[in-house]
Amino acid sequence: METLQRIYGISFPDPKMLKEWEKFQEEAKNRDHRKLGREQDLFFFHELSPGSCFFLPKGAYIYNTLIEFIRSEYRKRGFQEVVTPNIYNSKLWQTSGHWQHYSENMFSFEVEKETLMFDHRPRSWRELPLRMADFGVLHRNELSGALTGLTRVRRFQQDDAHIFCSMDQIEEEIKGCLDFLRTAREVPGRATNLDQAEKQLENSLNEFGEKWVLNPGDGAFYGPKIDIQIKDAIGRYHQCATIQLDFQLPIRFNLTFVSHDGDDKKRPVIIHRAILGSVERMIAILTETMVANGVCALQWFSIDNSVQIRLKGLPLWLSPRQVMLVPVGPTCDEYAQKVRQEFHNAGFMSDVDLDPGCTMNKKIRNAQLAQYNFILVVGEKEKTSNTVNVRTRDNKVHGERSVEECIERLKQLKTSRSRNAEEEF
Repeated sequence: METLQRIYGISFPDPKMLKEWEKFQEEAKNRDHRKLGREQDLFFFHELSPGSCFFLPKGAYIYNTLIEFIRSEYRKRGFQEVVTPNIYNSKLWQTSGHWQHYSENMFSFEVEKETLMFDHRPRSWRELPLRMADFGVLHRNELSGALTGLTRVRRFQQDDAHIFCSMDQIEEEIKGCLDFLRTAREVPGRATNLDQAEKQLENSLNEFGEKWVLNPGDGAFYGPKIDIQIKDAIGRYHQCATIQLDFQLPIRFNLTFVSHDGDDKKRPVIIHRAILGSVERMIAILTETMVANGVCALQWFSIDNSVQIRLKGLPLWLSPRQVMLVPVGPTCDEYAQKVRQEFHNAGFMSDVDLDPGCTMNKKIRNAQLAQYNFILVVGEKEKTSNTVNVRTRDNKVHGERSVEECIERLKQLKTSRSRNAEEEF
């Protein structure tokens, strides 16, 4: 028929493999981040802006918290944050080589601006390594049929950085990037340069201590790279973080620096580096792995399945549902609202359940199902003594604590980015 465009089929050598596939499909359906995003009031998509996500307040909290986490590491690691334009003259991409490789996936229209950072003034060897970071918003003209929620979008943001360094600084900078990766989970040129650079990548990976495999021929068009894959709770792999050497762009843009011996024609090497990669894709993975009901395993370095983080729901520091106040009755509603405001003023994502149609136990259960890290029950006794009765989303009861003591302890756990704050309270 004329309206028929394509047919998909799949077959299995034996019934056991079919059953495993069906089980996988059902689990993937239950964990679909698009479904969970709607149910948890995190984000949604709309046909009036296909491929671009609308983040609701709780989803925006996760989004901004991930960015702030990366930003908090920049100062420690010598990165300078910059802000760059979204729109460039196509001459920029023609010079860089992106136009020749990716023009069909680039939005294009008439503009007049053009910009460069490194080359806007002469540079000295004393400035190297120069580490510049940019939370740039990117747009990619993906085909409508390729859009798949947050994992394949038209509008996304990356924790992008470019490190300008000399050849002999590559290995140390790669080590720094890998160390950044460890913290986050808790280029054709002259042949001699390329060989030397690949050797430095190998040395850095060996010292990093995690198992790695060589994937020949998989580098981007401007140099060799390290890709970090995340394995989610049901065994799917996602490429997120990347560290890439680039000898091509310094040549294409004629970037130079003055060396210590006065030579002003020395070429820097660029290291492209992203820790989260696409923030949108990372949120999709976190949603399907941690927000889905049940205890899940997130494997950051998954080649040998050696590193796992077991959590039920998002950890306190990242959670958009940190504290729920539950009054035992209407006479305690005002006190519950007062305490909620104190937690709000202290910087916590806090709510109060004042539904008169629910019993106290029902409110507690609702808060646990909604994955609030801490549920604080208040009655007449707590109102009199300015305390709260603390329990967690997995129904562990910590008992009565003063409001001030509770806020201070949660601040400590939030600042430490504890993975198991509910147990450590």
